[in-house]
Amino acid sequence: MKILVPIKRVADPDNANKIKVAADGQKVTSDGLEWKLNPFDEYAVESALRLNENAKTSEKLGETIVVSIGNKDVGQTMRQALAMGADRGVLVAAEDDQLDSLVVARALKAIVDQEKPDLVLMGKQAVDGDSNTAGQMLAEMLGWPMATFAATIATTDGGKSFVVGREVDTGVLTLKVTGPCVITVDLRIVTPTAVKNGVTPADHPYADGARYASLKGIMAAKKKPIAETDLKTLAVEATPATKYSKFELPPARKGGAVFVASVEELVQKLRTEAKVL
Repeated sequence: MKILVPIKRVADPDNANKIKVAADGQKVTSDGLEWKLNPFDEYAVESALRLNENAKTSEKLGETIVVSIGNKDVGQTMRQALAMGADRGVLVAAEDDQLDSLVVARALKAIVDQEKPDLVLMGKQAVDGDSNTAGQMLAEMLGWPMATFAATIATTDGGKSFVVGREVDTGVLTLKVTGPCVITVDLRIVTPTAVKNGVTPADHPYADGARYASLKGIMAAKKKPIAETDLKTLAVEATPATKYSKFELPPARKGGAVFVASVEELVQKLRTEAKVL
């Protein structure tokens, strides 16, 4: 199976307190930020690797390709996915101010048209923008079936179809989609029994979470190819449909706590001081 996994480099959410806004309020600056692979995309890479391997024998069953859009520095983040086990990468050169979900989806469609994968497997959203729209837009542009928020994936029909368990408010919704298709994954996709490919024994003890890159994998990743292209070559218009008027940090929280002696006093303070009643 040929699986395409779009990935994104994001600012480490554990360092959100370092986020700064430019003086004119027109952008969020990257000064002092640390970068990492978007967690949901990391889960997608892990899911693709599970689908494309016999984990008991370490036999590779298909090809896993990662694609990312950004500047040259993004290549370093792509190497992480290659070290995990992905076979090769495609880097689409672009600057952040050229991108939104629509531009990303158009670029991914162009890559899909070139690569012709059996499955596009991607994180449900990036933890910086949290828009959760690129996967849906891509599926619409391709005219492919899709399943979002996948918590489980199992191949059927000899790998031509996928049974996807989606977590919803009332439980789990089970869908069957026929490839080629787009699937976006949620965090539970990396639980030990979440991905079944019909080849790896059902009782194989996968670890909980995405795999760590081994030293052997890290060394091998240095030699794996990353093809480079750009939006112009892909005939993708770099004009975002989304425009931001201004960025500003939330107001600083006031320290301290106020204790009240009775419910009546609490209600009075909520009315006169907090003014929420």
